[in-house]
Amino acid sequence: MDNIPVVDFSPYNLGEKGFSDGHDVDLGRQLKSAFTEVGFVYLKNTGITQEEVEHVRDNSKAFFLQPHEMKLPFSRGSFANNPNHGWVSSETEKLNPRRPGDLKEAYNTSSLRSDIKWPTVEFRDIQAAFFQRCKELSLRVLKVMAHSLGLEPQIFLHAHSDDNATTLRSLYYPPVNSELVKEGQLRCGEHSDYGSITLVFQGPEGGLQVLSRSGDFISAPSIPGTVLVNIGELMQRWTSDLLISAVHRVLLPPAGDSSTRQSLVFFVHSDDEALITCCDGSNKYPAVTGGAYLQERFNDSYGRK
Repeated sequence: MDNIPVVDFSPYNLGEKGFSDGHDVDLGRQLKSAFTEVGFVYLKNTGITQEEVEHVRDNSKAFFLQPHEMKLPFSRGSFANNPNHGWVSSETEKLNPRRPGDLKEAYNTSSLRSDIKWPTVEFRDIQAAFFQRCKELSLRVLKVMAHSLGLEPQIFLHAHSDDNATTLRSLYYPPVNSELVKEGQLRCGEHSDYGSITLVFQGPEGGLQVLSRSGDFISAPSIPGTVLVNIGELMQRWTSDLLISAVHRVLLPPAGDSSTRQSLVFFVHSDDEALITCCDGSNKYPAVTGGAYLQERFNDSYGRK
């Protein structure tokens, strides 16, 4: 399979209150097929509307378009109670450590604590509301995944409470001046995500590519009204490599194209103290806590202190 399938998530739509009762066999089969063969899937009819996504994108863009000095007080690393929360300036992050810094900015919503400083109350409220919507959807996806693998239904949910690093990232890719681009630089370097699963809400701009099992990069275009879901490294490890954490990247726009790009990405992480062992009972990977695994991967992306 060298294309990303589109799957109807209607049975577990956020409007369906009784999602925990029973499960949809066909939906589970389709998810398992996508995650074992590609590592990515488009879900339609999730209950999260295109209008909701646009509202969060607009809210984020207003922040990103401010002068650098206005964003600086909200920098990632400024919040003692959550070092991953806050603004990440362009070229700070290297998702492929062998390339120059990525040509993108981000605002990480990693904490909803009352003592976190926000750009505005409206910004906080919009981010927090969308965070909760994504969290609810992610738990439904994890439950279907457990069913599809023939596992105890709560196995993934038990490891995803509230004591974790789950993060909503608003990503902004500013216009690219091709004369200033460093050799090998991309908007986002090749990488696989670190955690359990990821929800991606793309804009219409394009540029995202996924490495297929045949070894070729394939396009993952924006499909309005869908959410793109992919497997993270920890989930691949958890399932003894049954589910694939596929490498992906965001290319530069064509020379002379000065357009911007935006996406919203919800990174789902297991609880910091959750002990992750191979769910097939094997010892293919040693046990690791969710928090320790994530910190090691952050060290790769941001540099070791």
